[in-house]
Amino acid sequence: MENWRGKWALITGASAGIGRAFAFELAAGGADVILVARRGDRLSELANELRAKYKIEVEVCVADLAQHSGPAEVFDFTSRKGFDVELLINNAGFGVYGEFAKADLSRELEMVQVNIAAVVHLTRLYLPPMITRRRGDILILASTGSFQGVPYLSTYAATKAFDLHFAEALAEEVKEHGIRVCALCPGSTTSEFHQVAGQPKNILRKRESAEKVAHVGLTALANGRSYVISGLKNYVGAHVQRLLPRRVVTRIVANAFSPKPGEHST
Repeated sequence: MENWRGKWALITGASAGIGRAFAFELAAGGADVILVARRGDRLSELANELRAKYKIEVEVCVADLAQHSGPAEVFDFTSRKGFDVELLINNAGFGVYGEFAKADLSRELEMVQVNIAAVVHLTRLYLPPMITRRRGDILILASTGSFQGVPYLSTYAATKAFDLHFAEALAEEVKEHGIRVCALCPGSTTSEFHQVAGQPKNILRKRESAEKVAHVGLTALANGRSYVISGLKNYVGAHVQRLLPRRVVTRIVANAFSPKPGEHST
């Protein structure tokens, strides 16, 4: 984490899960952090804990990235403070489990806003200053769901496929400017994701810790990788499917994720 010692790192979705783990990992390495999320009480509690434990600077920015104005509000906040954001972590995101035809349309569109539009917006705002300085890093949270369609998480998986391809393409575009971009693709992780998404317990697999996932992502970014899959089994699973017809893969995934009668969400 020496890459970011004494530099400002901005983390969206920092109030829980992988975002919170990013904050601790970076703070332990001496980075100053800007915490962004909707829940100000959680952010304030986290900020106090990081300041006390690691003696770093911590700023809290309460913003709702489900709103179109959210990314601009975050950028305005850091601009007013005069912060040069050297590391942007687009971590905020959520999923919704269930049949698409029965889904709450407003919730589906909020997911597209947070998982795609806010990522593009924030990246577009923070990237030009990085290019001017000829240094900076961007980490985008994708998923193992980026590699195939996932029935019953159809919109979520599609948003994460966008995030993966966006990160990989951008990494190639900006490397000549000294900028690193990486997509982090975790599998099932210990976080609030499953509860928020409403996934049934039958499809939950062994989870990696949020701390391990955050470390894998930051290490890959520091090493100049354009994407990384956290966990050997996840890596093998994501790549073995390339040997099968896409329709067959989707059917296998549908069988694993389909709701079973009488089962309850987490």
